[in-house]
Amino acid sequence: MKIRTPDTAPHTLSILVDNEPGILARIAGMFTARGYNIESLTVTDVSEDSSVSRITIVTTGSQNVIEQIITQTERMPPVYRVTDLTELGPHVERDLALVKVAGTGEHRIEALRLADVFRARVVDSTTESFVFEVTGASEKVDSFIELMREVGLVEVARTGVVAIGRGKEAS
Repeated sequence: MKIRTPDTAPHTLSILVDNEPGILARIAGMFTARGYNIESLTVTDVSEDSSVSRITIVTTGSQNVIEQIITQTERMPPVYRVTDLTELGPHVERDLALVKVAGTGEHRIEALRLADVFRARVVDSTTESFVFEVTGASEKVDSFIELMREVGLVEVARTGVVAIGRGKEAS
C-alpha cells in the first residue's frame, strides 16, 4: 500500500486533445522529461466524428507540481483543455480489473465468497480457475486483488482509472 501525504495526494487529470497520432506519446514524454510519474493512464475517443479524445491521467505531486503539469500540458498543441477533477470537486472515478484465480476445494469456495462480497462478476470459469471482473474505486480493486493473492491469484489485467465530473457541465 502506498503511503500518501497531503503533499503527494493523487490527482486525476482529464485532458481533451485532438485525436491524432503521437499526442499520447508527447504528453507521456513531457511527464518523463520532467520526472513526473503517471500512476494510471486511459485514453478514449469522445466525439461523434472521432476527432477528440479524452486522456485521463492519475499522477501525484505537491500542488505546485500539479499546477506545473497542468500549465505545461495546456501549452501543448493540440490540447484543448486540462481539468484537475480532484480540485474540481465532485466527480466519478472507476477502475476495472480482470482477475484470474486458480484453486480447488476451499480456496475455490473462498474466492467465490470474496467475489460476492466485492460484487465481482465471474466472466469465465473452468474446473480449475475463475476470471472475475471487478469495478469500482481503485482502493476497492486493490483490496480485491490483495485478498485474491491468498486464495490463488494467477494474473491481473487492469484498465486504469476513468473519471468524469458530476453535474450537467462538461469536465
